Amino acid sequence: MKIEDLKKQIELESNKQLEEVSIIDLVNYLIIFGYESRASDIHFQPTETSINVRYRVDGILYNFFNFKKYLQEEIISRLKVLSGLRTDEHNTPQDGRFKFTIPQENVSFDIRISIMPTYYGENAVLRLLIQKDIYVLENLGFSEIDLKKVKEAIKKPYGMILVTGPTGSGKSTTLYSILKALNTPNVSIITLEDPIEYSISGLTQIQVNPQVGLFFSKGLRAILRQDPNIIMVGEIRDQETADIAVNAALTGHLLLSTLHTNDAPTALPRLLEMGIEPFLISSTVNIVIAQRLVRKLCDKCKKPDKLNAAEARSLLEGIAEDLTLENIKKIRNYEIYKANGCEVCNSTGFLGRIGIFEVLTISKKIKDGIMKRYNSEQIKKIALEEGMSTMIRDGFNKVIQGLTTIEEVLRVIHE
Repeated sequence: MKIEDLKKQIELESNKQLEEVSIIDLVNYLIIFGYESRASDIHFQPTETSINVRYRVDGILYNFFNFKKYLQEEIISRLKVLSGLRTDEHNTPQDGRFKFTIPQENVSFDIRISIMPTYYGENAVLRLLIQKDIYVLENLGFSEIDLKKVKEAIKKPYGMILVTGPTGSGKSTTLYSILKALNTPNVSIITLEDPIEYSISGLTQIQVNPQVGLFFSKGLRAILRQDPNIIMVGEIRDQETADIAVNAALTGHLLLSTLHTNDAPTALPRLLEMGIEPFLISSTVNIVIAQRLVRKLCDKCKKPDKLNAAEARSLLEGIAEDLTLENIKKIRNYEIYKANGCEVCNSTGFLGRIGIFEVLTISKKIKDGIMKRYNSEQIKKIALEEGMSTMIRDGFNKVIQGLTTIEEVLRVIHE
């Protein structure tokens, strides 16, 4: 069903009197609308007089529907039934999961749901876990040089591969892509995740469960007794998990994990802050990948453009280039593209997302810096001297390739 037809069907159903509304059909239409519009999340947000339905598409939330207040309880109840949650509980957060099928599309996917009590009633957020064939390193957006660095790092039989960035920056997709590249019959791969987003054949995946005491640290200890070759830990959050992870990497395991840092060089001092000894960090960390996701320009409607002097100056400042008149003129001659908007991209000008990356390999000079407890700026200086491309530089290269816009790169770097 086309998006416009779905939208009309949803509006038609939601405008009926309560006793005439088919809540089953309405909820189904809303989920199918999310699938067709490429949404990653659906928000059911209650207000004093209504319930708003918002969709996150390519990382941005859009308001699509506003329903009468009397539909709120009915919609939330239906979502609870689908995910096997308690329909009589309204004052406690609940989390669940269910599988949704669209017969017309011959498509099935999992949906993770979180329900939270708020001042105006229960708020529900659905994460659509649509498993497409996206776990391919070559498709993530790495430059040729950075992709080579990553492939060399994952060939090593032991050590740590760290991926950093804020929530929603695509870290899990990068980790899954690395695991898929490593997933062969002659290795044992075990993951410890919170939550498990996608089921991948050939991997042993474990869900963190604090209610029964299965934290990252305890789970990681148990995994080491399961004879793994490769381990993926969803996140290193505390000193205990960091200690076990480093020791696992030191004793012949390849360990993948994430950290919440803004750039790659900051990951190394962060491990120092967690109490890990410098010699252990320099001995175990193979590579650090920092990343963000930028929206891709819609190929159907993007428009060619040129930078003005102010934009050129701002960009040169961002990528730490000389602000000479010659450089400003040079950069203004590049052909770039601007977002426009059409039916294909739902008038946003963007269609899909791509990563911008910063890949830090642990060279001898950086190891020496770790041993001397250098801060992130000092490590970054060495990395830049050795040829590391920053995220903003990688973003600029994608602007020049016509993949995204300068505004989009600056938005995700500074948000």
